[in-house]
Amino acid sequence: MEEILVRYRTLLERVDGWFSACAEACPEQIVCGAGCSSCCRGLFDITLLDAALLQQGLAALPPTLREEARERACRRLPELTARWPDFAPPYVLNGYPDEQWTEMPEDDMTPCPLLGPQGRCLIYSHRPLLCRLHGLPQIDLSGEVFEETWCTLNFTGSDPKLLTELRWEFRATFTGELNLFGEFTTRLLGRPLRELDTFLPTALLIDFSRLDWQNWTPPSPVDAEGGV
Repeated sequence: MEEILVRYRTLLERVDGWFSACAEACPEQIVCGAGCSSCCRGLFDITLLDAALLQQGLAALPPTLREEARERACRRLPELTARWPDFAPPYVLNGYPDEQWTEMPEDDMTPCPLLGPQGRCLIYSHRPLLCRLHGLPQIDLSGEVFEETWCTLNFTGSDPKLLTELRWEFRATFTGELNLFGEFTTRLLGRPLRELDTFLPTALLIDFSRLDWQNWTPPSPVDAEGGV
């Protein structure tokens, strides 16, 4: 599993390189950077591969910071179990209809449990893919659009979808991420799956080492491994 996470971090570092290149190309139009945490709030879903990487970063924190982050994550559980009474470890969302967990309230201002006292990410080098992509449109070099929205603090009064310098190898990157996820679930469950997701707060609470994953049945519907 460690070797898969090493390769995943390499993929994520390439994503960081794209974002940095965009910031250098448009320094006056992109405000994302150290100290900005306005998007680090609410409930959003990440893959279990991201959750495993997140926990690797969490384990490296000083014990006090680690436990404080877990306590903040635990505070979100009552609202989730009130909504889904059977929501329990390992906190996988895919058994519920997509619209129940992919369209969470935009006005939820609860900070991410991994934000430190100064509003900076405690596990920045281990943060999920979604966190690294947020803020800019995602348009492949071919012109294929994967995400057409962007942070409202960026490109005020202009349309970044028209800027070819922001385009990147998104299809190849997402295909690589999907392949790594297949390897990850094969190692974890004994068979490749296309998706297993959790909320970022509950990702802190999954006990990867104690759960008998080989005998755990993913909630339906979960598709078999497939393409992007």
